[in-house]
Amino acid sequence: MFDLDKWQEIFYTIGKHKLRTALTAFGVFWGIFMLVILLGAGKGLHNGVMRDFDFNKNAVFVWTQRTGIPYKGYRAGRMLRLKNEDVIAVKENIHGIDIVSPRIQIGGFNTTHGNKSGSFQINGDYPTFLKVKGLVIESGRFINNNDIAEKRKTAVIGKRVKEVLFAAEEDPVGKYIEIGGVPFKVVGTFDTKGKGEDAIDDLQTIFLPLTSTQQVFGMGNNIDWFALIPKENVSSASIEEDVKSLLAQRHSVSPDDKRAFGSANLEQEFRQIQTVFSGIRVFSWIVAILTIIAGVVGVGNIMMIVVKERTQEIGIRKAIGAEPSSIISMILQESLILTSIAGYAGLVFGVLAVEGLNKLLVNFNLESQFFANPEIDFNAAFWAIVVLLIAGTLAGLVPGLKAAKVDPVVALRSE
Repeated sequence: MFDLDKWQEIFYTIGKHKLRTALTAFGVFWGIFMLVILLGAGKGLHNGVMRDFDFNKNAVFVWTQRTGIPYKGYRAGRMLRLKNEDVIAVKENIHGIDIVSPRIQIGGFNTTHGNKSGSFQINGDYPTFLKVKGLVIESGRFINNNDIAEKRKTAVIGKRVKEVLFAAEEDPVGKYIEIGGVPFKVVGTFDTKGKGEDAIDDLQTIFLPLTSTQQVFGMGNNIDWFALIPKENVSSASIEEDVKSLLAQRHSVSPDDKRAFGSANLEQEFRQIQTVFSGIRVFSWIVAILTIIAGVVGVGNIMMIVVKERTQEIGIRKAIGAEPSSIISMILQESLILTSIAGYAGLVFGVLAVEGLNKLLVNFNLESQFFANPEIDFNAAFWAIVVLLIAGTLAGLVPGLKAAKVDPVVALRSE
């Protein structure tokens, strides 16, 4: 395998017809190049979409709507409202739940600090909301259990709220803001991991303890919706149905009423997204492999021509005692060298193209909500190399077998 004369012979044969060899090798080069580009682009789409998927991937959200079926003397169209007691009942009766995080949402509310003001979204939450959605606490802290128990007037403000209400060099933590004329002490500021419109909305949000929100804004013990996180190895779908069944019993709703409670299951949405991107990866491999096959056919044809051109040489080799396996090995090596060089060049240029695109997106801030950080992982590169080796072997196998069957007498008579 490492005989210098043999390697010189291989490169001499490959280089004898440079244009023919280059055109043939281009098919393999292009197949690997397209594979890398398609996989990189697919990863960029995946990263862009998943970057905005900043909620817990197992989260379930449940809220109330109007009833659709008369039940126990109640007419259809009755509007339901969740209560604090519903949260307690869910915690006590649904044993597969790890976290229940209720929320109250109040629309744009005038908020002031000194002579600065703005209208921001107000959310009353529990500390557990950080396990539902991954916010980045930049300074201070988030709401804690003491805030909930003591109904403290504390606030955690988004980055945009900070920019509007406070000077650039001013630290908001420890300062007071007024929401609807009621003072709240800022205990933390946060940023978000996401991009796009949802991220912008998050940064214009103020989080308050749910209990003090209910008290200050006259919400009684009402809540708008709650998020649920199941325990490990517990299906989100089963939790979703169990919670809705329990709430139906508590609010005198017919078990057949599908309109009374709304819900969203992120586990199912996440699986659907993963299925889409799995399909994109499969499509990328199919396109690339078909292109590589076309290249392999070209390499195989070239090797058949090489065998025909070297018929006398092969006959002489066999006449002086060369084994068929050595003839096959010689042709296979030439084929592997040709496909490996072409394929490796395609791999290198593909990786450079993907990395160049990544640098371009980052340096010029061109990343979008649906496309970010295209990349090629180690597994993709490894399997691309495997495809190369298989392609080279297939391209040389049939010509090699044909060469091994050459009759030395017939070969020596050929011109």
